[in-house]
Amino acid sequence: MSSSVASPPQSGGRHQKKQNDKPASLWSDAWYDLRRKPAFVISAILIGVLLLMAIWPTLFSSVDPRACDLSVARQAPSAGHLFGRDNLGCDVYSRTIHAARNSIVIGVLTTVLVAVIGGLLGMVAAFYASMTDTVLSRLTEIFFAIPGILGALLIASTFRDQINSILLVIVSLTVLSWPMTFRIMRAAVITAKNQDFVVAARALGAGPSRLMFRHLLPNALAPVIVVSTINLGVFIAAEAALSFLGVGVQSPDISWGLMISDARDRFLDAPLPLIFPAVFLSITVLAFIMLGDAVRDALDPKLR
Repeated sequence: MSSSVASPPQSGGRHQKKQNDKPASLWSDAWYDLRRKPAFVISAILIGVLLLMAIWPTLFSSVDPRACDLSVARQAPSAGHLFGRDNLGCDVYSRTIHAARNSIVIGVLTTVLVAVIGGLLGMVAAFYASMTDTVLSRLTEIFFAIPGILGALLIASTFRDQINSILLVIVSLTVLSWPMTFRIMRAAVITAKNQDFVVAARALGAGPSRLMFRHLLPNALAPVIVVSTINLGVFIAAEAALSFLGVGVQSPDISWGLMISDARDRFLDAPLPLIFPAVFLSITVLAFIMLGDAVRDALDPKLR
């Protein structure tokens, strides 16, 4: 007599995979959402091209941006000079490509310094509170009272003979921009430090440094990343404004703002030397703002 043994039910592979998966985190959920946002994909591609242009400009143009010939000044675009020549006879296309490096470097370094200075001071103020918080908060109010571009213009014009122009722009923008990041980090840390996991870590004997950098910082970092991404485009535009006013990047260095400033006097006769760097500047600023908006939507659960 044959007996049949019932085979044990097989669990679904998909269900088994879910059981083995690690629990989702804010960052993994954010990355999952970002990859499906057209605004993020488009801005990331644009930023990737711009970064490649800044790191390796000779990949896009082999013409020396400082090789100028007055005899062909304001020459119209041609096969050898796609954007034509400017008022000094320099190749506009090559200068536009090479200008990306200084403009983006200024934006990136200023953003990093603002995030580090404002973030650390904001975390310290929120963690220790009392007098430390009061002093730093009053200090930020003083900086908020100073108009941004006007203050940067004053700093840059005062020290432009003592400091390299690119470094001076970075310092000027950093000095006046850290208070916003300070307030954002301070608010995030105040919210996070009352959470149960921080109270438990403190009860287990965690010191101030461990509490701040192992527990508070990772949970307060998201809003700082969002504002820093948007600020990057803002700082690039601010550099262009300072260079346009004559106190930013100085020749022989090149930036989009300096190119716009050099071309403005003959704009009606030769508009292209101004239009092309202005278009590249606008695209760069727009790309970083789009990226910041996409990151904000992905990191804020209320906007999902």
